[in-house]
Amino acid sequence: MSTLLIRGQVLVLVASIYSLAVRAETAHEQSSSSKHSVEGKDDPTIASLENQRFTKFFFVALLSVVAAIACYQIALQGVRYLRTLVCMGTTSQRYFTRPHKLFASMKQHIFYAPLFSVRHNQEFRLSSAINFGTLPTRFQALFLLGYLGMNASFCAVSIDWSKDRQTVLETLRNRSGVLSIINMLPLVLMAGRNNPLIWILGISFDTYNLLHRWFGRIVVLEALVHTLAWTISTVEKSGWPTVGTALKHSNMILTGLIGTAALVVIFLQSPSAVRHAFYEVFLHLHIALAIVVIIAVWAHLHRCPRERQVLVGVIAAWGFERTMRLVSLVYRNFGQSKTTAMVETLPGDALRITVKLARPFSIVTGHYVYLYMPTVAWWTSHPFSVAWSEEQLDEEDSIQKDEPILQRNSLEPRSSYISLIVRRRTGFTDKLFQRAEAGVHGRIHVNALIEGPYGRQQDLHSYGTVMLFAGGVGITHQVPYVRNLVEGFGNGTVATRKIILVWIIQSPEHLEWIRPWMTTILGMPRRREVLRILLFITRPRSTKEIQSPSATVQMFPGRPNIDTLLRIEVENQIGAMAVTVCGTGTLSDDVRQAVRSRQLKSNIDFIEESFSW
Repeated sequence: MSTLLIRGQVLVLVASIYSLAVRAETAHEQSSSSKHSVEGKDDPTIASLENQRFTKFFFVALLSVVAAIACYQIALQGVRYLRTLVCMGTTSQRYFTRPHKLFASMKQHIFYAPLFSVRHNQEFRLSSAINFGTLPTRFQALFLLGYLGMNASFCAVSIDWSKDRQTVLETLRNRSGVLSIINMLPLVLMAGRNNPLIWILGISFDTYNLLHRWFGRIVVLEALVHTLAWTISTVEKSGWPTVGTALKHSNMILTGLIGTAALVVIFLQSPSAVRHAFYEVFLHLHIALAIVVIIAVWAHLHRCPRERQVLVGVIAAWGFERTMRLVSLVYRNFGQSKTTAMVETLPGDALRITVKLARPFSIVTGHYVYLYMPTVAWWTSHPFSVAWSEEQLDEEDSIQKDEPILQRNSLEPRSSYISLIVRRRTGFTDKLFQRAEAGVHGRIHVNALIEGPYGRQQDLHSYGTVMLFAGGVGITHQVPYVRNLVEGFGNGTVATRKIILVWIIQSPEHLEWIRPWMTTILGMPRRREVLRILLFITRPRSTKEIQSPSATVQMFPGRPNIDTLLRIEVENQIGAMAVTVCGTGTLSDDVRQAVRSRQLKSNIDFIEESFSW
């Protein structure tokens, strides 16, 4: 409920700020218009006022979308909160199993739908090392198409295309340049880890990365139109020698070209295949080029005070976000002690990282953190889901027993230890695995830094049935939800009456990744009444490895039939149903398709968590 109130307060604050900004803008336009009218400078005034109007319309459109999604999230949170209150004391939740036909149809065909048929999160791969990214959902594609269309229309509307070519090019140059600057603001917001829109709008890590990439492409495209319009106009008017002269003697032209060139380089190094093949190089070069762009554009706009004001907002947003990250790093990791990590190797090329926090902080389901290990990779951070959290525990006792530090369930809201499961890949994780493997008993202690926590809390308390799918290391995202729901069921504080965890792994050895935590969960009060665990082993060495420990924890060989599993649970559904997935792209797409096909039959919500970059 506190999240609901905070979102409402922020929405009111945004509306108030916008109202004040509109009043100030209107007053400025009126005074500017009067001034230029008296001076007889009509044409510059018209162009300036057109840019001001389009700037205002642009931000009105963006804020309207933000307000609409925020209102939707507030309404959704309100419904879930009331549903939790109604269902906490009853096992019969039949009313909430029935879907709302219109809303279910929208979920099936828009909100949950891939762009085309089935494929969304499954990457297009040329090889194991080269991939070309993923496709957006239909809703994401509609938003991006609308955003691109808005930019195109703002770039072309009110230009008198019947006028001479020079006039048209000058107007197009002016408009595209202004729009490129304006788009830098949402671009920078979507690049920040401390982006307030993430929790106000409830958008995922995957979504805001997608938006950042597409906003960046639009900025590059408009900067190119701006530069080409000037070049074509200048060449047609005075020839190529004039272009060379302008670059030599005009600081504005030179810095503009430098800014555009830097943006083009950013664009060329941004495709998925390049990012994934050379991520560390890409990241640092990307940041360096972004700084070059901002400096160059600032110098380029020395005669454009209004556009510089927008750039001031861009610089302020970027600077504030970076400052917040630095403050978080210092505050989280330095106090009476410092943050350290115990890294231990696990079967299946995996690592369990237990981080002892310098300052305890609250962890909720859905949180992830950025982990720095300067002795392994200087100033490089990677996001990892928090698989487990615990209050203070004596480390020496744990090590002497040769057991992971995190063993006990706790109701304490502030954690002294958090645990991560990391799969060995290339770069940072490979270096870390090699160092841990060389340690005593496959374990090392290193200094670390934690940034965060980040992420949206997806509240599942209002659902009578919760089905969680995990593929491989994706289990780290699901374990906190299982723990939270089982604990809530035992305390009578959630509406959940059925929890089904489906985990697909290659070998039974991978069970060791979460063994201590699942032991804790399986020992919780009333766990057998609510939790079933289905384990699917895709590459067993023999059938003897496939042995179900109990009726509530079952093991099966091969891959699951997602559609069949979901059909069985829908037939025995209690209340509203949530289906969450964290795993490979293929698994996510299969679960999405199975949920979509049953939208008109039952009340089912789909939640996908992925960390594409």
